[in-house]
Amino acid sequence: MSLAELKHGAVALPENERRELAAYLLQIGRERNQAWCDETSRRMQEMDAGKKITQSEFERRVGLDEG
Repeated sequence: MSLAELKHGAVALPENERRELAAYLLQIGRERNQAWCDETSRRMQEMDAGKKITQSEFERRVGLDEG
C-alpha cells in the first residue's frame, strides 16, 4: 500500500478512528526513539521510588490552575 493510499484512507475515517490512528503513529515513533524510551524509563523508576506529584501540583505546573 502506498503512502498516497494510506492518506486517502485516513481522510475517509471517522474522527475517532483518525485520532486513534494518530495516537498509534505517535506511539510507534516514540517506541523507536531510544532517548524517549530511556527518559520514560527513568521517570517511571522515580515514580516507583515515590517521587510523585499531586493532580493539583501538576495543574499548577502546566498552568491549568485557577490561581
